[in-house]
Amino acid sequence: MIDSAGFLMAGGKSIASERIQGVDDNMERSHYHEYFELYYLEYGNRYHMVNEHIYSIQSGELILFPPYVMHHSYGDSGVAFKRLLVYFTPDMILVPEIKKALGTSSGVYRLDKKDSLLIHQLLKEILKEQDEGDGYGTEAMQMLLNQLLIKLARRSGESIKPEQSGRISEILHYLHLNYSENITLNDLAARFYISPYYLCREFKRYTNSTIIHYINNLRIIQAQRMFLETDKTITDISREVGFSNVTHFNRVFKSLLGMSPSQNRKQLRPSLPPEQYSESKRPSSPEQNQSHI
Repeated sequence: MIDSAGFLMAGGKSIASERIQGVDDNMERSHYHEYFELYYLEYGNRYHMVNEHIYSIQSGELILFPPYVMHHSYGDSGVAFKRLLVYFTPDMILVPEIKKALGTSSGVYRLDKKDSLLIHQLLKEILKEQDEGDGYGTEAMQMLLNQLLIKLARRSGESIKPEQSGRISEILHYLHLNYSENITLNDLAARFYISPYYLCREFKRYTNSTIIHYINNLRIIQAQRMFLETDKTITDISREVGFSNVTHFNRVFKSLLGMSPSQNRKQLRPSLPPEQYSESKRPSSPEQNQSHI
């Protein structure tokens, strides 16, 4: 599936919209963005894995992903779907209280028919402004978006329970709490009383990711948050998120994001002094042991 809206965001847009329909169009693995994603299902049924939880959404329902939340969507074999989404950066939200209300966790919104139709109409208007707007298109999209977000913020306290998903969900929850620790496959399997082979097989089936790739994603997400929220050196951040040395951190970071940690930090916080874009000069520990996940 081609993510045209994602290309627009990568090109510097603050808001982008896209409609896609398909059958058996399933994401291969979890990913995350540096911006919000609002996903409205126009018809069909889809499952969304959000961090360690799975949610099932039906037509007329929507889900909001804040920045740096791991997620991916998939559907049952042969079931057609159509969805309408909007990506937008946090600075597109005009009311600070709404940004705070919506920015802390993902939300699944099961709306009554009236609200669902209204939000669907706002989303269609956002897409129309992107495709046909003659002037002030971005400003019009922003105003429509904020009308929509006010309605969601009023319902942000309503909790939608995830699907029950058993042992692998417990393991994912453990990894989200302990990703910075020195975790080995054997230790993880022993903790949950299963064989390493079964753990690897079921984890891959459930997440479409290897355990090491999943943990590295968690670590890199947390590192990006620390780039935004702290002035710690890249070396110190790499240690705090679980890498034994900054060389390994740099290699994993670049393999996942296509840029170095210093380049990403400069992109996220261009006003920082130059020394904050480099690693510290302190020597690092030996290369991470390959027996560790």
